[in-house]
Amino acid sequence: MRAQSSAIDQRTVAVEAPPAGERHSRSGGASGGGTLQAALGVVAFSLTFPATAWGLEGFGPWSLVAVRSVLAAVIAGGCLLALRVPLPGRRHWAGLAVVAAGVVVGFPLLTTLALQTSTTAHAAVVVGLLPLTTALLSALRMGSRPSRTFWCAALVGAAAVLAFTATQSGGALGTADLYLFAALLVCAAGYTEGGRLARVMPGWQVIGWALVLCLPFSVPGALLALSYEPVQLTAHSVTGLLWVAAGSQFLGLVVWYRGMAAIGIPRASQLQLAQPLLTLVWSVLLLGEHLTVAAPLTAAAVLVCIAVTQRARG
Repeated sequence: MRAQSSAIDQRTVAVEAPPAGERHSRSGGASGGGTLQAALGVVAFSLTFPATAWGLEGFGPWSLVAVRSVLAAVIAGGCLLALRVPLPGRRHWAGLAVVAAGVVVGFPLLTTLALQTSTTAHAAVVVGLLPLTTALLSALRMGSRPSRTFWCAALVGAAAVLAFTATQSGGALGTADLYLFAALLVCAAGYTEGGRLARVMPGWQVIGWALVLCLPFSVPGALLALSYEPVQLTAHSVTGLLWVAAGSQFLGLVVWYRGMAAIGIPRASQLQLAQPLLTLVWSVLLLGEHLTVAAPLTAAAVLVCIAVTQRARG
């Protein structure tokens, strides 16, 4: 009987285990799909600063951040309820709290406060440094060890973006920079923890539960802020609010976390090297800002760095 059972088990394994070529194909498909999803997240995030600038035309900074969090939580909570998603395990709540503090509250609030006195071009320095910071925190938090080629390309890409954004802003440092650098740190922490959680639960559930976790604070905060800050509903302010709530705060993070889970946090984070340049393009089209001739040169350098980091092996 034991011999017969062993033979059956071996046949079962032989039937269920896919051929080596098929396993490689699936892995390649997952990697390609992960890169695409992470790239879609970057496109969504690149619109955040211009949309925030639009939102500030009709909302105060505290009102804009609180209301966007509530709207995004309503969308996420509705999806969680409709699909009857069970509550996360207790061991995941601490990580979700880090995501909520960094991505749902910290980064939106700090960058919105910065954009009151800073242009979108200057604020783009945050996302220029974010890939490298995220990779560093990922190495510390999860023990990942990217190759030297990876780090060299990441450093060169970050330096190129920093040089470009510094040129655009005149190299001046002000109060807004304190907000921006603080936003950089808390967002990198939220990305790292969210990417880790996306390995054990769907990415949209990671940001969904983080948004729901903030509801007890965001709802009273929105009511209080709206009672103190004047509101002027215009096409720009409403469009900006809806985008930062649905696009940046929920849908963008859904595909971003899924992409990070598929291709790894360090590789996915380097795709964000293109985000400042995309933000500057949107700022020209949507806000009427002007770019210098350095833009195409920086774009070429950044794209080369992205190609190198995507090919580098950890």
